[in-house]
Amino acid sequence: MERLSSFKAYDIRGKVPSELNGDLAYKIGRTYPVLVNAQKIVIGHDIRKSSEEISAALVAGLTESGVDVIDIGLCGTEMVYYATPALEADGGIMITASHNPPEYNGMKFVKKGSVPVGYDSGLKEMEKMILRDELAPKSTKQGTMKQLDIMYKFINNLKRFYDAKKIKKYKVVVNAGNGCAGLALNALEKDLPIEMIKVFNEPDSDFPNGVPNPLLIENRKPTIDAILKSKADLGVAWDGDYDRCFFFDEKGNFIEGYYIVGLLAKSILKKNPGGKIVHDPRLTWNTLEIVNKFGGQAVVSKSGHAFIKQKMRKVNSVYGGEMSAHHYFRDNAYSDSGMIPFVLILQLMSEENKPFSQLVEEMIAAYPCSGEINSEISDPAGKIKEIEKKYSDGKIDKLDGLSVEYDNWRFNLRMSNTEPIIRLNVEAKGSIKLMEEKTKELLNLIRN
Repeated sequence: MERLSSFKAYDIRGKVPSELNGDLAYKIGRTYPVLVNAQKIVIGHDIRKSSEEISAALVAGLTESGVDVIDIGLCGTEMVYYATPALEADGGIMITASHNPPEYNGMKFVKKGSVPVGYDSGLKEMEKMILRDELAPKSTKQGTMKQLDIMYKFINNLKRFYDAKKIKKYKVVVNAGNGCAGLALNALEKDLPIEMIKVFNEPDSDFPNGVPNPLLIENRKPTIDAILKSKADLGVAWDGDYDRCFFFDEKGNFIEGYYIVGLLAKSILKKNPGGKIVHDPRLTWNTLEIVNKFGGQAVVSKSGHAFIKQKMRKVNSVYGGEMSAHHYFRDNAYSDSGMIPFVLILQLMSEENKPFSQLVEEMIAAYPCSGEINSEISDPAGKIKEIEKKYSDGKIDKLDGLSVEYDNWRFNLRMSNTEPIIRLNVEAKGSIKLMEEKTKELLNLIRN
C-alpha cells in the first residue's frame, strides 16, 4: 500500500513542507472529523514557525466539514489533553513535533475523553482517505472557530494534584528550553511557594539554545550549571511541548526517568492506597519493589502511550509511568503530563524532608541501570534472535521486544518502529559493577 511518510505509529510527524504542509493539514481537517464523528474539536499548537500556517489550514478543513473549532493557541500538548474533556469536545489535535529539530512539525490526535488515536486506531484510515482523495463532503453549514485562553483553568486544574501548603520554599531551576513550558511556569509560579530560577524561559521558534530535548547530554549543561551556581534544591527541564519533564538533583546529576516512575508511584499510592500502577517492561525491579512496599498493585504493559493508556483504562489504574519520562494520570483523562510530575515531586520532597539526591540514590544503589542505549545495525530482528538463543537459560518474556531475567540482573532489547536501531536496557540488583559488565557484554554482541 502507498504510504504518507509523515504518518507514524502514534502521530503525524515530518519535515515541513516536504512531508507536512498546509495542503496535507487541510485534508486532515476534511477527514479526521469523519473518523471520530466530531462536531466540536479543540486544537492547539507549539512554538514552531510552521505551526500557525499548519493550524490555519487545519482549521479551514475542519470548519468546511461543519466542525466547530476551539483554538487554544500556543500551548503544551497536555493542555489539549485537558481541554478536550473539559470543554466537552469530540476530539483534540495538537500541532507539535515535540523535541524534533525546527524544520519538523507534526500532529497528535485524541478523540472524546482524550482517548489517543494512533496509526492502528484511526490514522491508517485517514491516510487511505487522503491518498484516495476521498475527503468528507463540504458541509452546507460552515463550522465556527473561536479562540479561547484556557491557561487559568489549566493551572487551576493542577491544584487537584498537590497541596501548596505542604511544599517547602525550595529554590528550583526550571528550564523550558525555549519551548512552550515557560508560559505555564509563569502562570504556575504564583501558586507555588518555591523560587524559580528560569533558564531559556521565553518561547523562541529558532531554538537558539538547541532543540528542547533534555535526553541529549549536550542539552543538560545549562540546567546543571544553573543548579550549581544558584545552589538550587532541584532542577527540572521540559521538552518542546512539555508533555515530558526531566529531573536533576541538587548536585547537578541527571536522574533516569526509571527512578522518577518509582517516586511518582510512591507519591500517588500515599493518596490512593491499593491503587494499580501501570509500568513498561524495559526496567522493572525498582518500580515493583516500591509499588509492593506502598501497598499498590503493579501491572505491566507494552511501552508506548497508546498501550499504557489502554491498559490503564482497562484496569482502572491511578498512574502509569514509562522510563522515557512519560507519566500518565487517571485523574488527568489518563493522559501524560509534564507539569503534574513537577508538583508531585516538589510535595514528595517536602513530605519526606530529604534532599532529592537522597531520595534517588537509595533507588539507584538498590537497582542500578544502564539507561537506554541505542545501536544502529543492519538486521535488528536477526540480532535479537541471536541474543535470545545465547541467553536462553534466563527467564524470557516477549511482551515488548525481548526481556531476559536472571536472579541478580536482567535486560530488555527492543527494535525501533521507524529505524534500524536496537534499544538496550540493563539493570542489576545492588551491583553497579555487574550492571556495567553485562551492559558491555551485550553491546559487544549487538555491535559485532
